[in-house]
Amino acid sequence: MSDQFKETTSKSTDDSKLPPEEVAKRIGELPSKSGKAPALQGLSLESLFKLLATANATPDPEEKNKPKPMDEYKFWKTQPVVKFGEEKTEQEGPIDSEKTVDDVAKSPRKLLPNFEWCVIDLNDKAQIEELYNLLYNNYIEDDDNTFRFQYSPEFLEWALKPPGWRSEWNVGVRIKDTGKLVASITGIPQFLRVRDKPAQEMAEINFLCVHKKLRNKRLSPALIQEVTRKVNLENIWQALYTAGTILPSPLSITRYYHRPLNWTKLYEVGFSAPLPNQTPAQMVARYALPGETTLKNLRPMTREDIPQVSELLHEYLKRFDLAPEFQSEAELAHWLLGPEDALFPVENPEKKPVHAYVVTEDDDKTVTDFFSFYSIPTTVLGVPGHDNINIAYSFYYATNVARDVPATDRTPENQKPLVSRLKKLQQNALILSKQLGHDVYNAVTCMDNPLFFEDLKFSIGTGILNYYLFNYRAYPVPGGMRKQFLEAPANGGVGTIML
Repeated sequence: MSDQFKETTSKSTDDSKLPPEEVAKRIGELPSKSGKAPALQGLSLESLFKLLATANATPDPEEKNKPKPMDEYKFWKTQPVVKFGEEKTEQEGPIDSEKTVDDVAKSPRKLLPNFEWCVIDLNDKAQIEELYNLLYNNYIEDDDNTFRFQYSPEFLEWALKPPGWRSEWNVGVRIKDTGKLVASITGIPQFLRVRDKPAQEMAEINFLCVHKKLRNKRLSPALIQEVTRKVNLENIWQALYTAGTILPSPLSITRYYHRPLNWTKLYEVGFSAPLPNQTPAQMVARYALPGETTLKNLRPMTREDIPQVSELLHEYLKRFDLAPEFQSEAELAHWLLGPEDALFPVENPEKKPVHAYVVTEDDDKTVTDFFSFYSIPTTVLGVPGHDNINIAYSFYYATNVARDVPATDRTPENQKPLVSRLKKLQQNALILSKQLGHDVYNAVTCMDNPLFFEDLKFSIGTGILNYYLFNYRAYPVPGGMRKQFLEAPANGGVGTIML
């Protein structure tokens, strides 16, 4: 879940002081997209990386990752979450364990005048496009309004409609008079394992977004409570979410790393500058990759590979303390290959939201490894010659080499075979990602990612991504960082990836 999980301050102070009905009127008069912003001036690559982490992570880890006194969390102190400083005096498990569906309110709380609840119907192309426009204009923003993330209709259909998805969990707020969608929060079901406990069904919460002119109207807590109510009505009582800011209380803290793929383009748009005593040509050479893949028997994943991939991933995820358990081959196929019957079919395979590849033995049938990544294009406004930056994010992967490298023995010597194999796999992920037109490749310090960051020239980012569980007491899971430096020295305990 994004940084907008917390109530954010509107940059339009006057609007924030207006009564709700006047704000609703003004929003109804706004066009769906605003005009272009001024051109970028001399931004550094690190400035870009701050934006890349904005969706889910704070750009100021030293300050924003410090907890406030518990009393200052007016909403969260009333919720069933682990409080700061809570000692390990109770077993891990649900915090509120005595509620039943009969205890859940059958109708939502009232909203401010001129606003009404709605279900965002993801079987309706027009409503998916409405959600896209809301997110495009309000979900992620930089100070100069110079670039925006494009959670395209194709991406949203993939992200929000896995097998077993619940329509009622896509909650929205509309203006009564115009029907304009001005806020959202979404949930999808996921079975999650916490350490050695049996996996249980939870809601994965995402895309909490409030229109810029409605910040400070207390819509975020209302949205969280409403999606919680909808989830509870399904007899599901736990949820997983992420945020860039510190809330009570992180289960795990991970950090973003970034790998430039198209340094020249980043330089041309003003996002990048050469390192000290380095020329642009030397920077291009630094980040150069082979023109073709280097792994034998590497090919795109097909649906026929899914049974083997499912077994391989299931075994691999046992290495981690926090990991999903996919309930069917159809579910895993959705996440790695995309939806089969999409309202927004992708005509060009290169434009798919997710890409997955397998490595096989010489028979081309026995899968030994796989990796995947997903894409989020970014619109750049006001920069001559370029109108977008394409971003790839590392997704799930697995290798059978890990079967001989116990997760409990993470000494460098014993991990050498795994490190060597992951470097080869991820280098080929970078090569393929670049061939598909991506400019930057992102990964957080979850799974075994830190094992290949340095050798593959990933740069440490400023974005911190905190993982949280709602109504579940679990003690900290390693996030792949040395706590005192917030750097990534070794693999962590988080094996689940949120979009």
